[in-house]
Amino acid sequence: MGMSQMKQESLYIGIDGGGSKCRATIYTHDYRILGTGVAGRANPLHGLAQTFQSIEESTQLALTDAGLTPADSKRLIAGLGLAGVNVPRLYQDIATWQHPFASMYLTTDLHTACIGAHQGQDGAVIITGTGSCGYARVAEKELFLGGHGFALGDKGSGAWLGLKASESALLDLDGFGEKTLLTQRLYDYFEVNCALGIVENLAGQSSSTYAKLARIVFECAAQNDGVALDIVREGASYISELARKLFELNPPRFSMIGGLAEPLASWLDEDVLNELSPTLQPPEWGAAFYAQQQHVSA
Repeated sequence: MGMSQMKQESLYIGIDGGGSKCRATIYTHDYRILGTGVAGRANPLHGLAQTFQSIEESTQLALTDAGLTPADSKRLIAGLGLAGVNVPRLYQDIATWQHPFASMYLTTDLHTACIGAHQGQDGAVIITGTGSCGYARVAEKELFLGGHGFALGDKGSGAWLGLKASESALLDLDGFGEKTLLTQRLYDYFEVNCALGIVENLAGQSSSTYAKLARIVFECAAQNDGVALDIVREGASYISELARKLFELNPPRFSMIGGLAEPLASWLDEDVLNELSPTLQPPEWGAAFYAQQQHVSA
């Protein structure tokens, strides 16, 4: 295809903005990937300026990767999947942004993750990473569950597992709780040897610090540590319940996404595990697909 022809063709950019990073992928109208870029976090709940900056940075990196120029962002039809835009105030703030694209279509990160997971079809997803939440979309019906953030919810998430492990270790050390392998593992992890050492490392820390402890909980559970087993079972049983609530909408397909999707899967109830299907496309694909659907019908 010649350059002049390429100029005419619509290009789509799918952007997935999350609490830790922002991913942008440029696609042709038939979903060939031209380029990808990754920048810092883009969660509007944690600041709009940072969100816009991450979107612009990931876009520029994707343009460079695609062999396009910075000015080519004006050719891009953008789909944005961002956390928190189900809050009307945030939706307005972003919808009125002087964006660098030809046009921009905005929806939640859960919606774009769901579209990607089921390659444009209806379905349900549970996202378990640092946080946890459930989402289903069937026909025009939408269901959001959980996702209330660290300390308020996010049960079964990495941050929740890390928090429970830390609580249990401190109860053990104070002589109130069951003895657990978690205590020694946290000592080793933080290179400390007393309760205060653990507290010093965790006081005032964010959810991502706690989420890094999640794999310790799975490792201790695999060694049949009673306390770790209880934590993992409690988290997994919540995720199973979450799935069943989503199933009430009769989604044709169900997937799990995020860093904990795999380690948690083996702990889920059998009826939920039987419904589990692999994700077909990433959230950026879902965002680009959403943009294309909106653009064609606009």
